[in-house]
Amino acid sequence: MNSAHILVVDDNPTNLKLVSDVLEFDGYQILKAIDAETAQEIIEANPPDLILMDIALPGMDGLTLTRLLKANEKTRHIIIVALTAFAMKGDDAKASEAGCDGYITKPIDTRKLAGQVAEFLGPNRSPSAERPK
Repeated sequence: MNSAHILVVDDNPTNLKLVSDVLEFDGYQILKAIDAETAQEIIEANPPDLILMDIALPGMDGLTLTRLLKANEKTRHIIIVALTAFAMKGDDAKASEAGCDGYITKPIDTRKLAGQVAEFLGPNRSPSAERPK
């Protein structure tokens, strides 16, 4: 199966594992990073189709990395979805201004996450669209 590659960037090991496990179960190919610097190395070596980007990362934060990726000709096409527990009024606007293509709040709803990711990727990119009926 040729499913979408998703990079999950989160410094919390529990969140990283949960999001990764849920999406792997639905057939996505998952890459993982615990900080922005590791994410940059992964993106350079194997650009994903979509990044689930935690906003509050140690060192460089997720919005700063998003701005860098969206300013780079080689990576600006990657879909970046902010994944954050900071669901304060205006945070979605900050994520959008930084270049995020969408916003998902934590704690994630494990029943909805794969569908939310599929919506960002479009109808022809979700693993369920590639499975024989």
